[in-house]
Amino acid sequence: MPAALSEIVHRFRGRRVLLIGDLILDRYVYGDAERISPEAPVPVLRIVERRHAVGGSANVAACLRALGCQVLVCGVIGEDRNGGTLRTLLSDIGLDTEGVVVSPTRPTTTKTRMVGLAQHRHRQQLLRVDDEDRSPLPAAERDRVVSAAVERMEQVDVVCIEDYDKGVVTDGTAATVIRAATDAGKPVLVDPARISDYARYRGATVLTPNRDELGHAVGASLGSVASVGEAGVRLIPAVDVTAIVATVDRDGSVVVRDGRWVHVPTRPRSVYDNTGAGDAVLAALAASVAAGAGLEDSARLANICGGLEVEKFGCVPISAEEVLAELQLESQRRNGKLRGIEELSAELTLRRDRGETVAFTNGCFDIVHAGHVDFLRRCREQASVLVVGLNSDESIRGQGKGDDRPINRFEHRCAVLSEMSSVDYVVGFDAPTPEALIRQVRPDVLVKGEDWAGRGVVGADFVKSCGGRVVLLPLVEGLSTSALIERIRGGGASV
Repeated sequence: MPAALSEIVHRFRGRRVLLIGDLILDRYVYGDAERISPEAPVPVLRIVERRHAVGGSANVAACLRALGCQVLVCGVIGEDRNGGTLRTLLSDIGLDTEGVVVSPTRPTTTKTRMVGLAQHRHRQQLLRVDDEDRSPLPAAERDRVVSAAVERMEQVDVVCIEDYDKGVVTDGTAATVIRAATDAGKPVLVDPARISDYARYRGATVLTPNRDELGHAVGASLGSVASVGEAGVRLIPAVDVTAIVATVDRDGSVVVRDGRWVHVPTRPRSVYDNTGAGDAVLAALAASVAAGAGLEDSARLANICGGLEVEKFGCVPISAEEVLAELQLESQRRNGKLRGIEELSAELTLRRDRGETVAFTNGCFDIVHAGHVDFLRRCREQASVLVVGLNSDESIRGQGKGDDRPINRFEHRCAVLSEMSSVDYVVGFDAPTPEALIRQVRPDVLVKGEDWAGRGVVGADFVKSCGGRVVLLPLVEGLSTSALIERIRGGGASV
């Protein structure tokens, strides 16, 4: 499955998407929140940084661009400084902004987020301020936006409507765009607003609500995956759409069509910030449909993009390369824990980008015993990820442990380590020492047994030079592979 999904991702590049919706400028004001105001029980924010980013349908466009698509953007900005900033950001991303209409009658929709930095690092949103006019566009501006979209219909593979209910996507606008796309044979994906009547999206190909939005539309609380599927089955004929792909948080998504529903699960994530997750999902669905993928495969890729997005702070477009790396990671999870050094380095880079840390230890692990289990468990406690460097058979033979060592071949020793929950990766090495391997892994923590104290831990100087640390852990007294083998040879008592 990951290989087939990877092929779809490779087909994203060059696909053309027409996107119409509410363009939003996101402003971030970062500051240290170190004290409470004497005037009111609120934090005092001392500003240290300001940043602008694309939001709303503009963020969907940025997500599509990061996936490799060409995007034609249609929407409205104000005749103001924020509008100029947003247009510049869109152009810098490489988006076609010929369909962006400048309105002299309304401000550029702008969301300003005040973000406190605890200990100068950890971000926490304190307040959001919205500057917007949510009334429907005046007729003249609406017609200009619709004309820009219709004129470009023949140039694209798929049409997206992103409705944030800020006045751009009215009943008339949506109906005209959907009709023109249908006449041109283009699929239409709609991310609906949180409204109770989906009639404005009548005739669309796919609706992409989240659980809450779908529940609001059908007037029910949808607590289970089954209730989401059943609600979708009821809603499709009522609003005359072909399919619904509903996101259900950590449960993934539900694909509904032809009177039935299918649950497409996903891997649970550590949620850091939900901002932009829906935009990432719509972008991945649109790119997948444009690339000719079926809805279930499209939903699987959308799950990945949404999952990667919630692990980041703010709206950060997910690239095609990140999706491919995640697919590779998923494939390798299914295929065990043994890695070549190139594969391992790529995966560790991805995990470090998510803020994870890496611990490394090494050994022969010829006959794994309780001492090994305890040691590896405590190694894993030192970081987010534990990499075990495993001596090859030839490397062990070169250590002079005896003509009958190793007792167990490399693949068997690797199989045992791979079944241990404390071990994330196993990588083999042929050299007499793991020095070269440690330099390639670049661990944050190098772990050895305390019997190495005063003997010069291989790789220690390198790890410290990179800002890492070396940890020596106590060993379980009386337990070692060599001692165990001697007891077996001599018929001694069990340990």
